[in-house]
Amino acid sequence: MEMAISFHNSSFKSPFINSSSNPKPKFLFPTQLSGLISSPLSSFNSKRTCLKFGSRTFTKPVKCSVSQAAQPAIEKRSQLKRRSDIRNIAIVAHVDHGKTTLVDAMLKQSKVFRDNQFVQERVMDSNDLERERGITILSKNTSITYKGTKINIIDTPGHSDFGGEVERILNMVEGVLLVVDSVEGPMPQTRFVLKKALEFGHAVVVVVNKIDRPSARPDFVINSTFELFIELNASDEQCDFQAIYASGIKGKAGLSADNLAEDLGPLFESIIRCIPGPHIDKDGALQMLATNIEYDEHKGRIAIGRLHAGVLRKGMEVKVCTSEDSCRYARISELYVYEKFSKTAVERVEAGDICAVCGIEDIQIGETIADKAFGKPLPAIKVEEPTVKMAFSINTSPFVGREGKYVTSRNLRDRLYHELERNLAMKVEDGETADTFIVSGRGTLHITILIENMRREGYEFMVGPPKVINKKVADKLLEPYEIATVEVPEEHMGAVVELLGRRRGQMIDMQGVGAEGTTLLKYKIPTRGLLGLRNAILTASRGTAILNTIFDSYGPWAGDIVTRDQGSLVAFEDGSSTSYAIASSQERGQMFIGPGIEVYKGQIVGIHQRPGDLSLNVCKKKAATNVRSNKEQTVVLDTPLDYSLDDCIEYIQEDELVEVTPSSIRMCKNPKFAAAKKSR
Repeated sequence: MEMAISFHNSSFKSPFINSSSNPKPKFLFPTQLSGLISSPLSSFNSKRTCLKFGSRTFTKPVKCSVSQAAQPAIEKRSQLKRRSDIRNIAIVAHVDHGKTTLVDAMLKQSKVFRDNQFVQERVMDSNDLERERGITILSKNTSITYKGTKINIIDTPGHSDFGGEVERILNMVEGVLLVVDSVEGPMPQTRFVLKKALEFGHAVVVVVNKIDRPSARPDFVINSTFELFIELNASDEQCDFQAIYASGIKGKAGLSADNLAEDLGPLFESIIRCIPGPHIDKDGALQMLATNIEYDEHKGRIAIGRLHAGVLRKGMEVKVCTSEDSCRYARISELYVYEKFSKTAVERVEAGDICAVCGIEDIQIGETIADKAFGKPLPAIKVEEPTVKMAFSINTSPFVGREGKYVTSRNLRDRLYHELERNLAMKVEDGETADTFIVSGRGTLHITILIENMRREGYEFMVGPPKVINKKVADKLLEPYEIATVEVPEEHMGAVVELLGRRRGQMIDMQGVGAEGTTLLKYKIPTRGLLGLRNAILTASRGTAILNTIFDSYGPWAGDIVTRDQGSLVAFEDGSSTSYAIASSQERGQMFIGPGIEVYKGQIVGIHQRPGDLSLNVCKKKAATNVRSNKEQTVVLDTPLDYSLDDCIEYIQEDELVEVTPSSIRMCKNPKFAAAKKSR
């Protein structure tokens, strides 16, 4: 049977057809016609386009193309040239969709490492915290060479809290690999990173990863991704994306889901064909935007960025600009490019390549390294505003100074303001008192990573509960809303739906995922309702639910939200906890401490089983009088709850604090609130 469909509109280019690299264009999924027809027809061209299924003939081959939407109108095309020997790409995706594992396979297959060299998994996640948590926190550069073409690769974080990293590095590249899980399809962070890439006008190659999963559904994933392009107002050229199917862990890729090559050759070929080389002004005045900053004990601050125009040489005198009026002069002491998995010193770098520059001690992200005589600054990097804030203050507990190296407000202030130099999405402001600072970020995880890093560096301080940053527009109070997606087995769906409803969530979508009996719930929920939600959802689903969130927009105040139904068990006096006291205390709730732990008055030692706080004496000893000197009774104690830093920050409420030291994480009642209650 032969079926033909004709359109009398725009240059419709099906995103389901492979690139012009194949002499015979190949249709991927006939089942996707429904997704095609449902897309807006306004983007179709006046030329007639005919698709025939059965004979599989097309009126014209589809080519990989790039939108020029992001190119400034003032640029003179005659002066700009494309470099064909370099490709600059960023790998972007939702968390856990396999970006870093895919980069591992690309590095191994391009012979970056020796055959007998031991290489650990997720080699790009070099930070200790990244390895422990299994996530990417900082974007990192590397490069490979394929058939004489150098491919600069930037691995990016997948969590929405680190979206500022993604926004920054998109200035350095001309295209992105959008990695999408073959089962989950596009997720909230997929939407965010794709939106940013399309705004820059970048070419996109879609990689359907983990294609070897038993419940993989490539038809659905490609359809959903195309619909996402349409939703984000992508141009016709951008919608004509190349689809690659891959298994990052096996190091295989192919142009169809059921016919993978033995290596990642099809992926490399797609990068070369579909991602354009950098547009450069080789003979123009030097311009380089500092997009990232590294620090070396011997070389000092190292600025990383792409050279937009001109040639940069070692020892060159340059001008460092923040704006037209604010410029200073500096000298380049060292110059590096990324070769394989390390930085290689070079004498000169031409426009289009990504390089690292040493010698400018006070260089900041967003500043332009320009020609000394004729250089002009490039537009500054813009990132989205933070939505959550937390109060940092000096440690005021009786245990202050026991474990930490840096405990004063000056130490704390210097460290927090130092963080702003690299972390563009974060803000720090002075608080109500001299020893309090308000830190704002994209989410609780964004700020928690900073707290964990500071703790490991020897800092000792206290943090308050996370609060959302509200706005007032036309005398109306607006608060941030986020899109939350929850994957949960069907048997626990009722408890999760009830929990999200209590936190003012509005259901947008519900659908089955794969053949495992899992349901995907999509909610629009105030950011306030997400505070402390992760642990509550894990409890309600017996540890089986997966929660992902992404900032959506500001909306009307949703009303009061109760995030915790239970109170806290609070230590009554200073001392060391005893088995005798804990045995009777654990009848009141779940304990955070075991016997023999030093505690102080006001420290939170457990969760009360009822609303409201309860003071307990966990240091009480059994009286050893002659009457009671008979045989000791065996005491059976429950295993205490082991709360991590993230759990503690989710748990605390308005009148509570988390005490953070290099060795311990404790929770306590805020003395200021206790004093205010007494004064009433």
